[in-house]
Amino acid sequence: MDFNMKKLASDAGVFFSRAVQFTEEKLGQAEKTELDAHFESLLAKADCTKNWTEKILHQTEVLLQPNPSVRVEEFLYEKLDRKVPSRVTNGELLAQYMVEAANDFGPGTPYGKTLLKVGETQKRLGGAERDFMHSASINFLNPLRNFLEGDWRTITKERRILENRRLDLDACKARLKKAKAAEAKASLWSDEVEKAEHELRVAQTEFDRQAELTRLLLEGISSTHVNHLRCLHQFVESQATYYAQGYQYMLDLQKQLGSSKGEIFPGTFVGNAESTSPPPATTSPTTVAATIPVVATVGRAPNPATAVEGALNLNDVKPPASGTRKARVLYDYEAADSSELALLADEMITVYSLPGMDPDWLIGERGNQKGKVPVTYLELLS
Repeated sequence: MDFNMKKLASDAGVFFSRAVQFTEEKLGQAEKTELDAHFESLLAKADCTKNWTEKILHQTEVLLQPNPSVRVEEFLYEKLDRKVPSRVTNGELLAQYMVEAANDFGPGTPYGKTLLKVGETQKRLGGAERDFMHSASINFLNPLRNFLEGDWRTITKERRILENRRLDLDACKARLKKAKAAEAKASLWSDEVEKAEHELRVAQTEFDRQAELTRLLLEGISSTHVNHLRCLHQFVESQATYYAQGYQYMLDLQKQLGSSKGEIFPGTFVGNAESTSPPPATTSPTTVAATIPVVATVGRAPNPATAVEGALNLNDVKPPASGTRKARVLYDYEAADSSELALLADEMITVYSLPGMDPDWLIGERGNQKGKVPVTYLELLS
């Protein structure tokens, strides 16, 4: 094998010179060229960006895939440049089990019917989760990874070269200083001074060129922040869509289960007060008017907000023979019209149902005030 001995010796000399300079700087025996304050602030900003990007990337991966073994497997597939195998989500797997159980118990039985309904909703939730994970990976995780594996590696490489150029520059300064000190004692060292000055000019030029290149890369961190900000907005939008879909799916399921519960358990209050969250915006209660729609015959009105046709004075509305129950209000509720009763969170009211009322609503009483109240805002106590 043909070795270039001169280049090998030169590289060894440069490495030794840098090592000596670095050691003397650590021991306080040599001067060090300092970078300007703006450059140092760019370095600090770049390091901060890299550190927080790594943490945000890792925690987002944990959010999307809590199972560490699956994350490791996906990482290996990615590094091997192979397609990650498709996996069912936990919601989809739960839906599969529920459907199979319903078939075993009998899809015509009350329990089997309910399992089928819940299983279908879990399947839809699993699909929404899959869409969210895919969107978050493409629009948020990939840009963060690209920065760490692309731009940051380039910045790190150029910073390492800049540090070597600085060590070379400071070593040349030290050699020139020694040559001038020796020249004062003997004129024979004039050639050494001239050589040291030439090496210093070359080292200074290389250092300045590398410093400018590194500065440009570091200033690009601001553009990286803008890009990551746009990706963050996309992540929030996809997450909001995911949670909105889940909320709607559960509301639909609750209505299905509420209507069927009235058939399975007649004479009981329909709905589960703790099965859903309130609508996002509510205000303080207002005074309720004096009339409320009631039903004349058994049956459900097509509009959930209107229980029956006609109106009856509240004073004529009497609790049913089955009695009343106490309920705690879970969330503030603003009455949509004069037939409803506004609610405040944590207050106690008396509730009961009238024949033919929509299962999602009850009659609520608070002192002399009466009105319809949504079941999902209540916790039935007795």
